[in-house]
Amino acid sequence: MPEPLKNAYNQQYITRLANSIKQAWPSFDAPTFISKVLDSQWEDKELKARMKHISLMMRACLPSSFPESVDILLRSSAGFGGFEGMFFPDYIEQFGAEHWDLSVKALEQLTQYSSAEFAVRPMIIRDANTMMKTMLGWASHENHHVRRLATEGCRPRLPWAMALPEFKHNPALILPILNELKQDESLYVRRSVANNLNDIAKDNPGIVLDWCKANIGQHPDTDWVIKHGCRTLLKKACPEALLLFGYASAASISVNDLNIKNETLKVGDDLYFSFSLSTEDKALSKLRVEYIIDYVKANGRCSPKVFKSSESDYQQQALFFERKHSFRQMSTRKHYPGEHKLSIRINGEVKSWVNFVLC
Repeated sequence: MPEPLKNAYNQQYITRLANSIKQAWPSFDAPTFISKVLDSQWEDKELKARMKHISLMMRACLPSSFPESVDILLRSSAGFGGFEGMFFPDYIEQFGAEHWDLSVKALEQLTQYSSAEFAVRPMIIRDANTMMKTMLGWASHENHHVRRLATEGCRPRLPWAMALPEFKHNPALILPILNELKQDESLYVRRSVANNLNDIAKDNPGIVLDWCKANIGQHPDTDWVIKHGCRTLLKKACPEALLLFGYASAASISVNDLNIKNETLKVGDDLYFSFSLSTEDKALSKLRVEYIIDYVKANGRCSPKVFKSSESDYQQQALFFERKHSFRQMSTRKHYPGEHKLSIRINGEVKSWVNFVLC
């Protein structure tokens, strides 16, 4: 089993943090801070609860003046990167509401060490127009971490973060930032642009499709962003998204000999299956080949999950596929016994299916 992420906050880490703050502010009571953080409830706290707790204990042990405490933390933060250092932006989120300009400048600096993507969201909710103007300015920042914050922080459905209902309803304020960053030199930033598009597509598919149609074919980096940003639309077999990438009707394509080698399997086994594609045309042409598994859930109902098998411009008239799919238990998917279904989908059209039993 992998080490839980929360264990990154161990005594050694908290001691290092205390020493860094004390170096910036000699009056800091490091032993008291360490004992307050590592209190009797510490072991029961999960990752985000530990992060919040560290912020609260910094507040308890630093000067009550927010500007003074922020100055100390900015001078203490450079050595604390990754997700672990996100309690620094969290401090700004929790205690900086009455110091807008200072908080904005602090988050711009802190995100260069550890992302402030969660911390900017209350500011967007409080004043979307003002904050999004700031974030549009960040989109041209020299530091790629700040540019990424411009798009990651305003994702309507950012995982683990508070939602942005206004942007779920109308993402218009996001689009200028995506336009600025769609050809960014950093893949780290472009991936965030694509993830933002994918978020928007879940509530406003038409807006995303219009944006993609206006931008596709202009630059290879933007084309990558568009493809990755449309992944949910493609999985939902949205006809406009499929046509955008050249996936035409699969009416001339046949799926033959769909075969499962082990029609009865146990949890933990691999499912082995094969099938072939054929056409009477000159070639199979551009295909997106997917398989769908209808999983049995705890309530006995079935829920489909789409998996991409391959996509290419096939010049053959026939192809044979062999695939393997794992039924190991995972933290993100628990398997239940019962009759499941395997389907083969070509360019958004289900062409063949077969049932199998998981014991």
